[in-house]
Amino acid sequence: MDYPQTARTIIELLGGADNINSVFHCITRLRFDLKDNEKVQRAQLEQLDGVMGINLSGDQFQVIIGSKVTQVCHAIQAELPDTAAAQATEQPAAEHKRRNPVSVALEIISGIFSPIIPAIAGAGILKGLLSLCLSFGWVASSNQTFQIMTAIGDGVFYFMPMVLAFSAGNKFGANPYLSVALAAILFHPTLTTLFKSGTPVEFLGLGVSAVSYASSVIPIILSVWLLSFVERQINRVMPNALKTMFTPLLSLLIVAPVMLIFIGPAGISVGNNLSSGIIWLVDNMGPLAGILVGGTLSLMIITGMHYVLVPIIINNITKLGYDPIKILMFAANFGQAGAAFGVFLRSRNKKTKSLALSTSFTALMGVTEPAMYGVNIRFKKPFAAALIGGACGGCFGSTMGVKTYAYALSGLPGLPALVGPTFDWALVSMAIAFGVAAVLTVVMGFEEKPENSAPAQPAEAPAVAAAVPTPAAVSSSAEAELLAGISPVAISKNEQLFAPIDGQLAQLSELSDPVFADEVFGKGMAIVPLKGELLSPIDGNVGSVFATNHAITLESASGAEVLIHIGIDTVKLNGRHFTRHVEDGQQVKVGDPLISFDLDALIAANIDPSVIVIVTNTDHYGAISQLKQGAVASREAFLQLTATTA
Repeated sequence: MDYPQTARTIIELLGGADNINSVFHCITRLRFDLKDNEKVQRAQLEQLDGVMGINLSGDQFQVIIGSKVTQVCHAIQAELPDTAAAQATEQPAAEHKRRNPVSVALEIISGIFSPIIPAIAGAGILKGLLSLCLSFGWVASSNQTFQIMTAIGDGVFYFMPMVLAFSAGNKFGANPYLSVALAAILFHPTLTTLFKSGTPVEFLGLGVSAVSYASSVIPIILSVWLLSFVERQINRVMPNALKTMFTPLLSLLIVAPVMLIFIGPAGISVGNNLSSGIIWLVDNMGPLAGILVGGTLSLMIITGMHYVLVPIIINNITKLGYDPIKILMFAANFGQAGAAFGVFLRSRNKKTKSLALSTSFTALMGVTEPAMYGVNIRFKKPFAAALIGGACGGCFGSTMGVKTYAYALSGLPGLPALVGPTFDWALVSMAIAFGVAAVLTVVMGFEEKPENSAPAQPAEAPAVAAAVPTPAAVSSSAEAELLAGISPVAISKNEQLFAPIDGQLAQLSELSDPVFADEVFGKGMAIVPLKGELLSPIDGNVGSVFATNHAITLESASGAEVLIHIGIDTVKLNGRHFTRHVEDGQQVKVGDPLISFDLDALIAANIDPSVIVIVTNTDHYGAISQLKQGAVASREAFLQLTATTA
């Protein structure tokens, strides 16, 4: 890579030097503070050699480079000496820059609901299958096995406040276990008995509304937010020796009554009004609502706004027994799948055809990012076709009053959630979305480069389509290499990675950062840590420790290249709360200390502390599989790297 030329091109595509306030980098990406994000020539930037993708996080514009990010950043700073000189003083100030309230709200909603999606999706599919068995008369509702299976499927929804409490506690920086304790109050038998007695309930002379909190969403989120504030204020004045005992005690005594008297009833009212508003919208503007939501939902997914719908959908299902807008998510996803399939039919490039077919199937399974970012947005017209397909499918589904009876992935695995009187119409609406998008893609066509051509230079590229003002990134390193025509180098020895820290395992897809969630740099796992001691997961060498000590690369003796990143956006801490114990090139064994960090400080700063472990040369292996579920202890094998030819 010609770093100076790449730097000059990136500056030009970002709107020129005058549009750049500051730039710094983390271990994988350039992070720009721009005067005007709309001046960025996104399409040309994505096509630039050496750029793996782009991402807009809040007001920060990110250019994903990978292992060469340091060299590219230095080259950019050489082109912008004033920016480089001001770096040390501007970066801390940027931490306190006022953020867009909408971006903050979307980030909060995404951060709370992303981690719980697997639980509610799995339970939702089970509920759909049970409904299917009941509808076809394969089992009676009085059957005890059926009733136990119903409890398995309903459990997470009934105790939704407790699930959300833990997730919201992590997001807001409250103690997650104290957050769960707060939610447990809502289900205590004494309280539920009081509410069912029919007599007025009072606490210190103040009335307590007798409402049911089962399956509720809004009350506990607001209550945990208040808990995080109260906890921080108490910790500021409480002596360290007394914090363990008295901070939780005082926090519960302050927040619980406020939750029961004010926040809870208000939250239930807001949730019910939202559900009523959605039902009114569908009843009175059915076809139009389907067109608007079904046609724009993919844009909402790109920006993260679709998470706003998740609590509404869950509230509808739990309060009404069904939801009328989930079908629009199915339609949007099938539209993306259809457009990618249309690219497969129309393309003459073997690599593009292979990528389009595989991502079309992935989208049908309910995961649209590979098709959307890797194919449809890349070629522009297919993305427009996908939006039109989603609008057509959504219009039909809303017109026919399709209902969803459980929360599940919006793809083929989630079909049981649609089983009911409108199931046939649901299938038709999805077929319409897929078919319209595929046909339009084939008819409209798209521009693709010849099989062996190099990426177009910015000066020759066409203007960016204004219809796609959102970030896109190749969804995995495998697809990045496929698009670039790179042949993976096979590794012939199996290997296991050992957990670098005690904690709870989580999928990369659950992370709020789309670059990690979409596996841009490879496959791996995240671990929600229980303490702040990062240990080596391999026998091998340290590649490099990032300057701010929040990330490290390693290479094992058998060739596995591993990236470990502590927390989301921890680069903004500028090294605070992190201490390295190794240096570049140092040999390490499994269990050797790498980095120490202050976990409590990260949580107090409202930072997701997840430790992200990624195999950056994923495509050199035949498979990477998970060995553990749930809790994991440090030095315990948790990832299996299977050789291409063992």
